[in-house]
Amino acid sequence: MLGKVLVLLVASLAWAFQAFLPPPPRICGSPGGPAVAGPRIKLKDGRHLAYKEHGVPKETAKYKVIYAHSFGSTRYESAFVPLEILEELGAYVVSFDRPGYGESDPHPKRTIQTIALDMEELADQLGLGPKFYVMGFSMGGHAVWGCLKYIPDRLAGAALVAPSINYWWPGFPANLSTEGYNLLFPRDQWALRVAHYAPWLVYWWNTQKWFPYSSVIAGKFKRSPPDMEVAYRFAKHASEIQKHKVIGFLPEYGQFTVRLLSLHDPLACV
Repeated sequence: MLGKVLVLLVASLAWAFQAFLPPPPRICGSPGGPAVAGPRIKLKDGRHLAYKEHGVPKETAKYKVIYAHSFGSTRYESAFVPLEILEELGAYVVSFDRPGYGESDPHPKRTIQTIALDMEELADQLGLGPKFYVMGFSMGGHAVWGCLKYIPDRLAGAALVAPSINYWWPGFPANLSTEGYNLLFPRDQWALRVAHYAPWLVYWWNTQKWFPYSSVIAGKFKRSPPDMEVAYRFAKHASEIQKHKVIGFLPEYGQFTVRLLSLHDPLACV
């Protein structure tokens, strides 16, 4: 009898452990994986990073910008800036799929620092010169914070567009963090608590059906008609993006390593 109980206990623990883990990634270009449709670079650690270039040729550009896309998006996000505007500004923009999104290989151990180093290597392989600009939209903002912290000498300037925030930022005024956190839906408060305090539960929490999980991942937030049109354009990437949206919580809402208020010379950060 005791043996049967032990077997049942071990089987239950094994099932629970598997439920916490995301499925193996379908790597682009690998057997059985999606095809590679655009240019990629090979990083020093062997991973591939997909990118897309916009605007004027980089050889004649006044501004060379690396763009980090938002939560659940891809490198195509920056293409919504009209070419006429980029030409008027003399801007060259290269956007890239953050690790695990689109056609970029996943990086299970990615951090704020590793994404900054990926951007630096992208700049070097594309020949952008000793200094370049960085821009991050929404959750892409954490990549910009990483650049300001870990590769400040490479930056000509930095821009944040509606950046997401970490409510546990070290050194940030607690009253402001608490005020912003309390404005969230309860389901989102719980999702962020899990990402911060129990990161090993993130995938299970945001894929289970027993109680509400992140409203963004669940698609339960309201969008305007123009926003819906944009969302449909990304539908073909939905399956892989959905998985990496879930684990994408970890670098942003986990143990954040950058003390924002102690950054030195934040350049043109707006």
